[in-house]
Formats: sequence, C-alpha cells, structure tokens
Amino acid sequence: MFRVRRTGVVAALLLAALAGSPGSTQAQQNTAGPAGPASAADADDPGGLPAGWSLTGAGAARQLVWRSDRPVPISDAGVAFYSGTRFLGRPVGTPDGRSFRLAVGPARLGDPSGLQARTGERRLDAAGAGQNRPAGPEAPEGRPGLSARPSARPPVNAVDPGKPGSYRTATGDYKLPSVRLPGLAERVEMRAVVVAPTDAPGHRPLALFLHGRHTTCYGGDGSGGDWPCPTGSRPVPSYRGYLADQKLLASQGYVTVSIAANGINGQDYAAEDGGAQARSSLVRQHLARWAGWAARPDSAPPIVRRTAGADLSRVLLVGHSRGGEGVNRAAMDSLSPAPADQDGYHGPVRWHIRGTVLIGPTIFGQNPAPDVPSVTILPGCDGDVSDLQGQMYLDATRGVGRGAALHSAVHMIGANHNFFNSEWTPGQAQAPAEDDFWSGDERDRVCSPGTATRLTARQQQAAGATYIAAAARLFVAGDDRVRPLLDGSGRRAPSAGPARVLTHAVGGRRTPAFLPDGRVSVDGGRLCDEVTEVVSAACLGSGRNGVSPHFAPWAASQEPGRRAVALRWTAAGSPVRIRSARPVSVAGSRALALRLIVPPNTRDNRFDIRLTDTAGHRATLGSVRLDGLPGTDRTASYWGQEVRLPLAAAIRAGVDTHRLKALEIVPRTRTGQAWLVDSWGWRAGTPTVRAADLARVDIGRLTVEEGDAGARTYHVPVTVTGHGKGTVRLFVADPDTGRTTSREITVRPGDPAPDVTVEVRGNTRFGYDVSHDVFAKAVRGAVVGTYRGGVTAHNDDPMPAFEVTPASARAAEGGKLTWRIGLSAPADVDLQSDIALVRVTGGTELSTTDVDPQWLRNTSGKEPLPSRPLSQVSGFFLFAGIPAGRTSTEFTIPTVRDRLHEREETVRLRLTVYDETGRPHAGPEFTGTVHDPA
Repeated sequence: MFRVRRTGVVAALLLAALAGSPGSTQAQQNTAGPAGPASAADADDPGGLPAGWSLTGAGAARQLVWRSDRPVPISDAGVAFYSGTRFLGRPVGTPDGRSFRLAVGPARLGDPSGLQARTGERRLDAAGAGQNRPAGPEAPEGRPGLSARPSARPPVNAVDPGKPGSYRTATGDYKLPSVRLPGLAERVEMRAVVVAPTDAPGHRPLALFLHGRHTTCYGGDGSGGDWPCPTGSRPVPSYRGYLADQKLLASQGYVTVSIAANGINGQDYAAEDGGAQARSSLVRQHLARWAGWAARPDSAPPIVRRTAGADLSRVLLVGHSRGGEGVNRAAMDSLSPAPADQDGYHGPVRWHIRGTVLIGPTIFGQNPAPDVPSVTILPGCDGDVSDLQGQMYLDATRGVGRGAALHSAVHMIGANHNFFNSEWTPGQAQAPAEDDFWSGDERDRVCSPGTATRLTARQQQAAGATYIAAAARLFVAGDDRVRPLLDGSGRRAPSAGPARVLTHAVGGRRTPAFLPDGRVSVDGGRLCDEVTEVVSAACLGSGRNGVSPHFAPWAASQEPGRRAVALRWTAAGSPVRIRSARPVSVAGSRALALRLIVPPNTRDNRFDIRLTDTAGHRATLGSVRLDGLPGTDRTASYWGQEVRLPLAAAIRAGVDTHRLKALEIVPRTRTGQAWLVDSWGWRAGTPTVRAADLARVDIGRLTVEEGDAGARTYHVPVTVTGHGKGTVRLFVADPDTGRTTSREITVRPGDPAPDVTVEVRGNTRFGYDVSHDVFAKAVRGAVVGTYRGGVTAHNDDPMPAFEVTPASARAAEGGKLTWRIGLSAPADVDLQSDIALVRVTGGTELSTTDVDPQWLRNTSGKEPLPSRPLSQVSGFFLFAGIPAGRTSTEFTIPTVRDRLHEREETVRLRLTVYDETGRPHAGPEFTGTVHDPA
C-alpha cells in the first residue's frame, strides 16, 4: 500500500500489497523541479516575479500562476512552464485561455527571472514577447561555422508507395448526430470526409485519419478555441486537411475517412490526459458506424453507399499531433477496454487495427500500444511538439509486449508540425493559418523558411503522403518490399521528392542484444540516466545545445530504468565496453543493429564495432561512419541513427553468437561524443503480429470534500483488467514534500489492486484544491491506459470577499496615495488581486509625470515623458497580495512634487479578483486625489 498524508512528510510503501515485486523505493522529485524546502533564492515574494506571474498558497497548496493579457492560441503541445531550460510542468488552463496554474507545492523554483511560459519552442510570457532564442553555435561540438553536410542520397527502394494507383475515386462528407463523451460538457460532432475508390473490387481496407489540437472556430471576432462556435463564426475544417493523403490511398484501393474533433479541441484544456481518452472514444464511435454500414449497406450515408465497401478486419489509423495519441489509445482500447466510467464507447469491437501512423504526435503518458505496429513521423523543424516526444512510441515499447510489432521512426529533416495538414497551411487553408516554427527576430539556419534544409509545404506534404502510404502497404497489405523505407535500411522513395528522411526501428524480427536498460556494466564510458535532474548522471548535461527525443521528460523528473551509454573520448582507439550480466544470443540474426546518437552538425564520426563471447573469442564486425543531423538549440537533433554490421565476420572468427558477453565501440576519430541507445540482432522480414493478452492498469481520480474538521482516509482508484501477469512502475507524489516515490509492482486481474491511500484533513478556511497524484508506466507484460490519477481534496470553504478602504487616499504632491485592501476572513493560501487603472470621466486624471518615475518604470516598463494620463499607459502590472493567515495589505502610489499650480488630479482603480478556478471577477473600484501643497 502507498500511503500519502496531506500533512506531514510521509510517502510509504507498505509491503503487504507489494510483496514479491522487484525493485526498490526511490526518493524522486516532483515534476515542478528539485525537491526540498523553499529557499531565499526562490520566487516566494510576488514582487520578485516577472510581469504576469504570481505564486499563491503555501506548502502542498502552493501554485505558480501565469496570466496572459490575451487568449493563448490553441496548440497540440499546450502550455508548459520552465525555469530557464528546466521543465517545471504543464499547467491547467481556464476556459478563456488567459490564466494557467501549476501546482508546485514546496519545490524550489530557482531564479524567478528565468520563469517562462512556452508552447513548443515559442515563448508566450511578456518577458519573451518579440524574442527568439538565439540560434546557438554553428556547429555544437563540431567544426565552427560548418553544418553537417548531407550524406550521399540513399539508394532507391524496390517499390515506391507514393505513386498513385489506378482506381478512380469519389469524395464526400457525412454528418451524424453528435455524441456525448465523459468529461466534456458539450456534445462532440460526428462529421467526416470520405475519399474512396469507386471501381475497386470487393471490400477494401479502411484508413481513418484524426487531426490534432488546433483552433476550433474562425470568422466573426477572429480565431479561437470555443465550442460550440459562437454566432458569426464557423468551425475550422481541420478534418479536411488530409485530402491529398486520402486521395493517394484511395487511388491505391483504400477506403479513407478523416473525422472532425473540434468538439474535443474546444474542451480538453482541463483533461488530465490531454483528451486522449475522448479522442479514442470518438475514433471508435466512427469505427462502430462503419462496422454497422458494412453489415447493412443501405443504412450508410450516400458517399459510403456509392463507393467501395470497407473491410473492418483491415484498419489503419492515422493521427496527427494529439490525434496521434488519440489513435494510439484507440488501438489500445480496441484490445483492452477502458474503464466504463472513463470511456465514451461501450459497444462491441467489430474491427481489427493492423497499424497506426503517428505524425508529430504527443504522448504525454508515454504508454504506447506495444503490440500494434506503428510508424511515427518526427518533423525535424517541429515548432509545436518541439521535443519530438513521439519517439516514445518506439522506445517505450521495448520489453513491454511480445516484441513482434515493428515500430518505426521517420525523422523528416526540414518538416514543420502544421504543414502535414493543408488546413493548417498558409495559402492552402480556409481559416487563418501559420508556420508553427516561429522565427521571430532571429533567423534559424536550419528551420527558417528559405534555408537549404527547410522543406516547402508541398514538399513536406508529398513526403508525408509517401510514408503514410508505405505504412499502409506494409501493415495492411503485407508488402514487405516497402519495409526498407521504414526500418533503418537506408532506402528512399522518389515520390518523397527532395526530403531527406532517416529511419530506425525496434521490434519486427529484431532480437534484444545489449540494452542499457538491462543488466549491463560499462567500461570506458558510463551508463547515463535519460530522465534525471542530477547533472552528473544525465545523458545530456546542462549547457548543451538542443535536446534528444530519446530523453523526453515525463510526469516524474527522475525515472528509473531509462538509460543509455554515454561515450566521450579524447584519443582515437579508446574502447567503450558494454558487458552483459547474462549471455546474449543473436543466433539466427544476419546483422548487429545499433542506434547511435552523434552531436548535431558534426562530421565523419567513425567507430569500429566488436563482439566478444563468454569464452573470450573476439571479432571486429566492421566500421561505421555517421554525420550529425542538422540542428540548432531549437531542434531535437540528438537522434539515434541506425547502423548495421553483418555478423559474418564474427561467425568466421568462431565467436559464439548464442553466448555473447560484450559489445565494444571503438572511436576512430581523435575526440568526440556519442550515445548508444540500444543494440539488436537484426534479420529481414516482417513477422505476423498477434496481440498479447496483457494486463491493463488505469488510474482513476477521486475528488472529495475537504470537510470542516478531522481526518479522513481515501483510496486512489486503481483498476486492473485484461489478462495475465504484468509489471508496471507506480509513482506517488507527496504534495507536502514535493517528493515522488516509485516502485515496480506486479499486477494481475483478479488480484487485489495496488492500494494507495491518502489522508485528508479538514478545516473552515478557504484554500486551493490539493491533488495527491499517482502515475503509472508499463514495464513488461502490461499496458497502461489512464496513466495519471489520484485523490483531489476539494476546498469546500467560501473565498473571502475583498474590500478596499482608504488609508491615505488624498495626498499632497510628493506624498503617497495609500489604500488598505482587506479580506473578510483569513485564508490558508495567499490571495492576489490585479489592479487596473480606469479612465477618469470627470476632472483631471493623474498623469505619468505626477508619479514617481521609478515606480512607473517598475510597474509598467514605461517612461514618464511624454506626459499622459495613467489609464492610457499599456503594460501596467499592479497587484495586491495578501499572505496566508493575514487579512489585509496596503497598496501605494508614490507621487512627485512639481512647481506648477494645478487643479486636483484623480486616479481611478479597479480590483480584479480570481476564484479558485482562476476565473476573473470584477472587484470594487476606488479613487485617490492629489492636490497642490498648502
């Protein structure tokens, strides 16, 4: 049992529920940053925070709040808070898109001047407005001023899946009654566009497309994220953005449908999983309709009746951005049903998903469907999901399922996030659209439009369509001839045009060899942690330009079991040996495949690769040469390239490939760095995939009333379904200490579920809700659906009312105007109100030259001259914060004395107060008067 108390420093693992499970409890850090008590260096004083930022509450209820002066545009990555380069977490937004809150508890935030609100690689907060992060050195850790030269173009593949087929096609929409989905207040549309062949024989495979999170409405007062769309505006037709991909597949004999999801995009701002379960439900609602139409064709919409019938035993799902995470969850839910109270589809599964294509996807939970083949397209210039976290659709499947499903990553250099959807592409879209890779004031030498490496929209769309068709041909049609385009074999398709595409894969016919996550030791290098805040243990330390998709952060800032091998050398020939605690077998494999990362923009990184067996026989397999990917500090270019070396040399030398002991990587360049992600025995072919009967874990969320007194104990709802025995890692965050503990546990349907208890103490003072969060991640033999849940102690006490009384609201020039801002009762948390300057309608208004110039600069960033009324100054950041336990504070405007004889001047102000959800409410108005000295 995990037990977490609301007060006190307790996060204990009780062995009764965890007996026999491997691993050990490890103290870890909250997602908000390093654990430990707040220090003097923290941004605890709201006055020390940048404009728009505030800290509220104390202890477990402490929250970091950022308010924007305008609605934040909808994006797939969503808003994230950072302290410098350190990820703090993803805040919860309010419906108006202006206010965002992140529970940070007692965690240290560091230098307050480093606080940033970002979406992807774009700064949102006032301190970053108009800025663009510098492009960084021309060639990190390589030759200055020299980007990596493109390698010679790879050979052409035997077949080109991007060539149009011979079938004629028809296009049309259908619109069905909207549906209700759990957790969403408004109904969600059931609308789609179908492109299908008209002359193809028999029933044809079905490809379903799901777009990502984008603006929902346009027209009227502009683009926004409302749902339903306000009067005078129209829905953005994001679902029509894949027509070119659909037409290509339809000409090749596929029935295609692209579905609308604006109703989810407009309501998922507060969803704990970012809307993944809702999107899965919507996908399966459409698949259920198609299954019904296949059984009763006369009930289908006209466009479905007049085109080829769909074969629901052969389904490909294609998802873009959050749509990628949605179709991954739909594939999982089709094999292992989600808990009924969380799911929006409860009917039979009358389809078989053969594979998924995930385009620039999110994967907030990092729990992919391990036994469903996938292709993940990683855009090298993605400005939205800029960390390329979709890499986890490969890396997080290792060792989880049967291992037969091929999981491919397609790294497309020069592609951005939006242009895969023509309705998100300027010049093609009906609604306003933009390039998501934001150049700002600084030109990025890799990703700004017009650079040698950046693709145009048409080039990117042609390449995307080609690789979607390749996945369909491999996973659905079973044509193994396209596999070399996807699995790291180094082939290209002419239809992809000039796009430079690199691929690697896990699964398929690969056999695990030397995996850093396993029981290995390293000489000459070091095992490094992919996710940690201990700089000396991290794979990529501080001060490095760019990031690695392989090391994408997760809900916990310290994650056991995710490791790589770091190599650093200062002399050629210095070997790095990776030794396995148990003999490794690659018998039956034709080659040894390695995924190696070399720094971006570096050239001619050369390595010899050797194998040694348990008897001491050694052989050099050969040499490999790698150039780094083009990159800047704004790209995720530390990416593993697949290299293969035939095992023939080892077999000739008498090395026993059934009992390998060590892998040696010997650098042949003078100095450098590299990282080994993993290594595999490889052979050609694509095996038949049979979905395993895996245990499934879902974490629920229980919301309880705080109560007025006493303590109550609650159990976090943890559901275990499915079949068989599996292992997951459970993380429990203590909001009082900011620490997270974790342990591997064994789960089996029918056995008692892991017991996580939370103690909640009540009182009669206002405070914020306190969340006791639990996270889960699959390790082996299991899948995790809803990865995040816990117990939320809901504040049930009313918020005190704000009131303003004059302390010195009439002053002579050179004096101070002062008001006392009070509360009707003390609260358990800091309460803050914003103060706005309002135009004076009668008399003379206090001007910029009447107040202390330093006060003006500190609160608005503006200069006194030219003199103008205070209400006409933009950018004022005025507030009044009342600490927890107190009932009042003072707000002061210092004035200056001049030599002019003037009439009395007035300043008019209005409070804006925020409730516990962050919604603004108009507070009292108050005034002050300044007169000439007597």
